[in-house]
Amino acid sequence: MKHSRLWLVLALATAFGLFILLDLQQYLSLVWLRGQHETLLELYATRPGVTIAGYFLLYVLATALSVPGAVVFSLAGGALFGTLVGTLMVSFASSVGATLAFLCARHLLRENVSARYGHLLTRIDEGLAREGAFYLLSLRLVPLFPFFMINLLLGLTRMPTHTYYLVSQLGMLPATVLIVHAGTELAALESPAGILGPSLLATLTGLGLLPLLAAHSLSWLRSRRTLGTWRGHRPRRYDRNLIVIGAGAAGLVTSYLAAALKAKVTLVERDRMGGECLNYGCVPSKALIRTSRLLHEMREASQFGIASVHAEFDFAQVMARVHAVVAAIAPHDSPERYAALGVECLAGNARLLSPWEVEITAANGETQVLTTRSVVLATGSEPVVPELPGLAAMQPLTSDSLWNLTRLPLRLVVLGGGPMGCELAQCFARLGSQVVLLERAPRLLPREDAEAAALVREVLEREGVTVLTGHQALECTLRDARKVLVAEGPEAVIEIAFDEILCALGRRARTMDTGLETLGIEAGDSIETDAFLATRYPNIFVAGDAAGPWRFTPVAAHQAWHATVNALFGGLYQTRPDYRVLPRTLFTDPEVASVGHTEDTARAAGLEFEITRFPLADLDRAITEGETRGFVKVLTPPGRDRLLGVTIVGRHAGEMLGEFALAMRHGLGLRKILATIHAYPTFGEAAKQAAGAWQRAHAPQGVLRWLARYHTWRRG
Repeated sequence: MKHSRLWLVLALATAFGLFILLDLQQYLSLVWLRGQHETLLELYATRPGVTIAGYFLLYVLATALSVPGAVVFSLAGGALFGTLVGTLMVSFASSVGATLAFLCARHLLRENVSARYGHLLTRIDEGLAREGAFYLLSLRLVPLFPFFMINLLLGLTRMPTHTYYLVSQLGMLPATVLIVHAGTELAALESPAGILGPSLLATLTGLGLLPLLAAHSLSWLRSRRTLGTWRGHRPRRYDRNLIVIGAGAAGLVTSYLAAALKAKVTLVERDRMGGECLNYGCVPSKALIRTSRLLHEMREASQFGIASVHAEFDFAQVMARVHAVVAAIAPHDSPERYAALGVECLAGNARLLSPWEVEITAANGETQVLTTRSVVLATGSEPVVPELPGLAAMQPLTSDSLWNLTRLPLRLVVLGGGPMGCELAQCFARLGSQVVLLERAPRLLPREDAEAAALVREVLEREGVTVLTGHQALECTLRDARKVLVAEGPEAVIEIAFDEILCALGRRARTMDTGLETLGIEAGDSIETDAFLATRYPNIFVAGDAAGPWRFTPVAAHQAWHATVNALFGGLYQTRPDYRVLPRTLFTDPEVASVGHTEDTARAAGLEFEITRFPLADLDRAITEGETRGFVKVLTPPGRDRLLGVTIVGRHAGEMLGEFALAMRHGLGLRKILATIHAYPTFGEAAKQAAGAWQRAHAPQGVLRWLARYHTWRRG
């Protein structure tokens, strides 16, 4: 414990001890106040300055220490100083004392509470940053809530101290005036509780609701102001409850849920149903990775007692299989399937004309305009192609155009060392390309665990990929009719010859020809939304890649659920997406799967943690499969089994992650995983083995020593 905290704890403990030891509670009763009323009035008459200063300091001290008796102090203010002076004294003293209690709670408790419940405090802080003053004002206006609890709880947040003081000063004023005024008629009071009768409490409670009503009214007025310029476009009746623009993962889930909730919903797609994941991303890349992994395993057959395996392949046939896999899955996302689920599916480009009007232009040029109560923009994303001199002339590949290849590039440059860059670099190297992977950052996979990223790099280089981190691409040019990339590294400028160059630098929201600029909706790498996925228009929402911040298919589905509920029931109920437990998998070989914090993000968040590491080389199933490369790394708070984050590196890492994601989502610790029977021999046993490693590290050594003595005694 820091010295400042130690001294503060000692001071508070001493003050509480003296309060109890000296029985000071007796002086904070209505009976004592009545008995000493005349004496106190005489003291005030003879020594007003001392009386005022002493009263103010005692009130501040009592409030700061959260001792009972604030009502009696307030009554004493009215009884001694009258309504006007008493109100001033009580108002300032109570606000100063409450702020001191707020600061004590922040200094003593916030760091420890944040270490354990940081994810919860983060969400509370985000909410308070938006409307915290309104909520605090409501709590202060309603004396049903113990003020000392408000001081304690809000001290754990990041609310600015000056905001807390000013809002407390204002919020406690109505009740202060009433109680101080009651103190001026001290003789007529039978008990402090008699001041705040049921009718008065009801009045104050109604008053306390005013700030929240004001906050919502302001939000309503902002929405009205935004929609006001479009008032003439608002229809009296609507053709649809919801129009969904884009039939990728987010759009499909949104339209299906809306139909399941019996809304009239139209889904508009201008290209192919299934979006990026089915047609350009998850599905085709995993199909190609499967082929490349099979080739690699055949080359490594000697490790399994097979003398030799010779494999020949036609790259065009490999790509034909990729397209066949996409075609086999496409019916899951087809217009026919969704029409059977109650969704109207239209092919064409959808453009917003107003907040309630969508123009749909079919391939043949025919247009129709539909009116709708709400819109969900699920327009997806497009690859980022850098403005690199000479790059456009090289016709660079992206994740959208890569699947049109019919010839294997002999020399391939991959720009970007993120998930897609690493996956495809390894994939093409295994197929036979000479691959150079260029990354501007100091290491690959900056979002992933550093140890996992280092292992991926080691594997890529072992399989023939030239990995250049800390290198910045400068230009593309021709040298003697050869395509060349010029890049600057830590030591020199280099030139890399290539046949094809692949841009794997991430994706940004697809917004072209959607009408966003007409409505003034901001869009960059993603479309700007609030915490409820709404744009500046309360009836237009965004989900999936277009919304960000995470461009994963499961996140798109998660956002789609929230966007659907908010779009259909926003006037009655709203819900916000929760990204705290977000599993993700990198499909290199070995795979890298993670959920929650890595070591780097935990340190950046100021969390204390310990690491439990279980190597797959000790897992029986991994040994039988010859897949011992990798590990399970678990982050937990010191001495506790609660999961802060998990990273798994190895074959089937993505499949193994599910158990940890479930445990994190529902607050289950490692002891629960250890107590669960797992099938043997399986890769899933790695979770139990990791939990066992944590348990062994936290075995109660003192108890074990006594058990050893007990068993020794039993042996005689």
